[in-house]
Amino acid sequence: MRSAWVVMKRELGSFFVSPLAYVVLTSWLIFTGITFWILSEFYARNAVASGSDTPLSGFFGGSALFFIPLLVFVPVLTMRLIAAERQSGTLEVLMTAPVSETSIIWGKYGAALVMWATLWIPTIIYAWITSQHGSVDWGAVGSSYFGVFCLGIYFMAVGLLMSTIAPTQIIAAVLSFVALGALFAVGVGEFVLDGTLREVCAYLSMWGHMHSFSKGVVDSRYLVFDFSVALLAVGLSIAVLKARRHG
Repeated sequence: MRSAWVVMKRELGSFFVSPLAYVVLTSWLIFTGITFWILSEFYARNAVASGSDTPLSGFFGGSALFFIPLLVFVPVLTMRLIAAERQSGTLEVLMTAPVSETSIIWGKYGAALVMWATLWIPTIIYAWITSQHGSVDWGAVGSSYFGVFCLGIYFMAVGLLMSTIAPTQIIAAVLSFVALGALFAVGVGEFVLDGTLREVCAYLSMWGHMHSFSKGVVDSRYLVFDFSVALLAVGLSIAVLKARRHG
């Protein structure tokens, strides 16, 4: 555990002193700001048609504007975790240190989750802005952020796995985009299929996941899915790294 903590601090230190961190964070805040403004305008003009929906429920998974940028930002955040070490030659140095593959992967994964949380913390201001112009269900807001974190648990794990597999950062980013894009596409089947296939797609659906949490409903089925995928991806990352060390 101590070794994993050291790896995590090392990763966060190298990330936040790089220009990439500030380009990503600035781009993210600009995009989410524009998204919130668009949704606020939409719900203000269509208050009757929108019913109980609010700009916040729309912001947290109520539109494609929530998911599409994540398919870009997640690969950019995770592509460097292992692939950058391999490209720069520092992975070999890290592998010869008295640090286990498990500690390396969990340390990298912990750093990825901190990066994910860093993206979302500034968006709390949108809830505050909404509260200044209307009522806000803070329970639903808290549930939404919990849902976002749970979504990030498996998003970042998938990105980490792709970074462990890929020989370069670009390939890692592409693989992450394809993997998350495929999961997103499967979820869309909830709206076009019937019967058992529809139920399966609904269970895998990112839309259904965030729709539930944004309404203040914490569905344990989605939690099981998020943690199961994350543990599988992290476990496979450890196995791949062990194979490279002993291969």
